[in-house]
Amino acid sequence: MAFNCGKLCTFAAGLLFGTAGIKVLSSRDAKKIYTHATAATLRAKDSVMKTVNTVKENCEDIYAEAKQINADREAEDADCIIGDAAIETAEAAAES
Repeated sequence: MAFNCGKLCTFAAGLLFGTAGIKVLSSRDAKKIYTHATAATLRAKDSVMKTVNTVKENCEDIYAEAKQINADREAEDADCIIGDAAIETAEAAAES
């Protein structure tokens, strides 16, 4: 009988704490805390998004500059190939 009373007392205590917990969580003070926590989260999100946009813009700049460097190198290589071909043609003509 004492064992059943212990379970019943535990259940009653849990019910009491649960009901009190719901009251506390739905109180005005708790709502203020939730509101401030949500506002802080939104501020953090804005800060992170600004940083992400800055990084994205920097990556786009780097990519554009890298493409330009490669285009310049290709143009240089093409000039060298044309120059080498002209030299070979002149040497062949001189030998003939």
